[in-house]
Amino acid sequence: MWVLLLVFVGLPNHAYTKQPNIVVIVADDLGYQDVGFRGSDILTPNIDRLADEGVILENHIVSSICSPSRASLMTGRYGIRTGFWKGNIKPNEEFGLGLDETLLPEMLKRNGYKTHGVGKWHLGMHTWEHTPPKRGFETWFGMFLGEQGYFSHKKIGRTDLRENYYDLGNLVDNVRSDLKGKYNTYLFTDKSVELVQNHDQTKPFFLYLAYTAPHIPHEVPEEDADRFASHILGKRKNYAAMVSVMDEGVGKIADALTNNGMMENTIIVFTSDNGAYYKSVGSNYPLRGGKSSFLEGGVRGVTFVHSPLLQKSGYTNTNLHHVTDWYATFQKLAGDKPEEGSKAQLPIDGVDIWSSASNDEPCRDEILYELRDPSKRLDSQGSRGLKNVRKYPVQLKTTKMKFRKGDSRDAQEFFVIRWKNWKLLTGSGLEFQGWSPDRGLKEYRNFVNYNKEPHPRSLVSGTFLFDLSTDTREEHNVADSHPDIVNILLEKKQGYLDKVKIVEGRNYSNAGMVDGVWKPWVEL
Repeated sequence: MWVLLLVFVGLPNHAYTKQPNIVVIVADDLGYQDVGFRGSDILTPNIDRLADEGVILENHIVSSICSPSRASLMTGRYGIRTGFWKGNIKPNEEFGLGLDETLLPEMLKRNGYKTHGVGKWHLGMHTWEHTPPKRGFETWFGMFLGEQGYFSHKKIGRTDLRENYYDLGNLVDNVRSDLKGKYNTYLFTDKSVELVQNHDQTKPFFLYLAYTAPHIPHEVPEEDADRFASHILGKRKNYAAMVSVMDEGVGKIADALTNNGMMENTIIVFTSDNGAYYKSVGSNYPLRGGKSSFLEGGVRGVTFVHSPLLQKSGYTNTNLHHVTDWYATFQKLAGDKPEEGSKAQLPIDGVDIWSSASNDEPCRDEILYELRDPSKRLDSQGSRGLKNVRKYPVQLKTTKMKFRKGDSRDAQEFFVIRWKNWKLLTGSGLEFQGWSPDRGLKEYRNFVNYNKEPHPRSLVSGTFLFDLSTDTREEHNVADSHPDIVNILLEKKQGYLDKVKIVEGRNYSNAGMVDGVWKPWVEL
């Protein structure tokens, strides 16, 4: 998944005279290498141009899967604080971002912003109070769940595409079954362009656009597969075309901003929330691992900043950044006074990185990738009678355990942290994966001997230390030769453990599937 954040600011170093407008564009499960400026054969001219004219943020870290990255972006808080350390929200799960959290659109709205959301939510829908129009978005066009058919707009046979807005203070829920058959990437682009074109520029503007491309299912109009990816063979062709259609949408939004006189006061930040699936059609080359792994291929986002307001541009920035940092950055740029908010400001983990992104100034030297502790997870209950719900607990018996599709993460206990150039992974149930091939040109099965080596997606136990300054591919475990560094990082664990939010028992219910439509089913 990728995220594009376009922020309109006044002057560098926060000496601005007007509030910034902010646009966040998210692509879903896009590989680290799968853009042109990383040498890919996938056509992304609009993304490439914006990156080439801006600053590439090489060490921008996100979570390894969908919901946790989105939760951190929306709250500025690590998953250990929000409860999203437990992973993605299931379609029928009664869980979401806590109502005590002040989300990014809520924070911006209280500072006078017009707030709009388009695309994918995946942060809770069991109650209306957990849905986008109740979390600060004045309008919403898109889906509440995490996946849908690109033409059917359905998940498990029920429609999940709706338009929400307020009419005289009353929330309107318009399920858009009439759009069946229309490609959702085009729908999301068109709605976003419309919102930019119709914006009243006397007020600051916030748009959150979360594409589902190129997440599975890999569906794309046939004419687009031929138009964008005729040079790519096999299953990767559809995936590549999906990325290119999204890229075309990014270009249309940039054009709309320019034509509406907004681009000169715009900062564009583009990032991925996790890498492409390992052993699939996306490529995270040359990094190790992919989605669901805390190896760099799973968590190093493809990220750049583009703006005429940048003090420096046209280079690669190697400072350490995290997806939580955008909340703190936007909060500062918006001039927010959290002490005056209607809800108490919960502690945030992000830091203001505008000076770092704009002027290459260092801003942080430590990032928590993840911490999981089974003692913080209470038992869940209720029906789990839907597809894609994990049913089988992992049995952690050996240091080389095969990963089965559908396995639960309930038994995992591990700690992953980055400090300066050092990265530590320690514990049990760590998902280790191999390396992506360059541009997906080789089959993954050629990389692993199944008879003599672990499965390419293995749950392992142990302590692993990598020096990312010399070993970006995470090939050499140097834990034994640097026990002092291991101890320094292990001493940080308790401080994070004290912040972990207990994930309480919850229900799974089929009650949200009503008359062929997904709807919130719990009344508060």
